[in-house]
Amino acid sequence: QKREISNFDYLMYLNTLAGRSYNDYMQYPVFPWVLADYHSPTLNLTNPRTFRDLSKPMGAQTAERKHKFIQRYKEVEKNLSAQCHYCTHYSSAIIVASYLVRMEPFTQTFCSLQGGSFDVADRMFHSVKNTWDSASRDNMSDVRELIPEFFYLPEFLTNANHFELGRMQDGTVLGDVQLPPWADGDPHQFIHLHRQALESDFVSAHLHRWIDLIFGFKQHGSAAVEAINTYHPYFYGDKVDLNSIKDPLIKSTILGFISNFGQIPKQV
Repeated sequence: QKREISNFDYLMYLNTLAGRSYNDYMQYPVFPWVLADYHSPTLNLTNPRTFRDLSKPMGAQTAERKHKFIQRYKEVEKNLSAQCHYCTHYSSAIIVASYLVRMEPFTQTFCSLQGGSFDVADRMFHSVKNTWDSASRDNMSDVRELIPEFFYLPEFLTNANHFELGRMQDGTVLGDVQLPPWADGDPHQFIHLHRQALESDFVSAHLHRWIDLIFGFKQHGSAAVEAINTYHPYFYGDKVDLNSIKDPLIKSTILGFISNFGQIPKQV
C-alpha cells in the first residue's frame, strides 16, 4: 500500500520464501496472469475489465469452466479416487520449458522432456492470446500460470536462434511468439506494458487474493475447496510421506508424477 516495494519484487520474495527457485524447473517461480485483454489495439489499465480476476484460480475464470470443475470434484468423490478439482498443475517443468523453448538451455530441456524432439506445432507456445484462452477458458487440462520472464525478458518471445519449431495445421510456420495487438508486434513493448499492468493500481489492490490461492490459506482444506483450488494430492509434496511407502513401483510413480506435473509451493 505504501509502494515501498514493487509487486514484482514482492512476488519474487514470496516465491523464494516458498522454496521456488530458478534452479529447479519443478519448483520454478510462479507469477499470475494479470490481464484478460489480449485483443484490443490499446491497453486501458484504468478499466477493471482489462484484468484477470485475481481472486479466482485459472480453473474458475469463467462461470461455465468453474461449474465443470465443481462437477469433476463431485464426480471424483463418488468414484472414491483422488478428490480434487484439477489433475494438472499451474506450474511444472514442461510449462516452464515450453514458455522458454526459444532460448537455450531451455530448448534442450524442452526436447528432453518431450522425448528428444519438439512437440506438435499446434501444442507449442506460439501466441500469448491463445495461451490465455486455453488456460482460462478452453482447455480443461490447462490451468497454467506465468513465469517471471513475462515481465522483464523480451528475448524469450523471439526465435532469434531460428529453431525449426514446425508448422501448424493451418500452415503457419512457428517462429516468434504472436503478441497482442496492443504490443504492436514489439516484444519490448509487450514487456513494458505487461510490467505496467503488474504494477498498476488494480493489481496492487487485488494481488493479495491471488497470493492467498498460491501461497496462503486457500492452498489447503475447506478454504481451498470453497475457492475451487484443490489439486491432485501428489502435488502437495509436503503432504506425501515417501518414506512410508514400501512399494518401489508406487514410490517411483509418485516421484514421476511430481516431476512431470509440478508441486504446490510451501505455504508462507
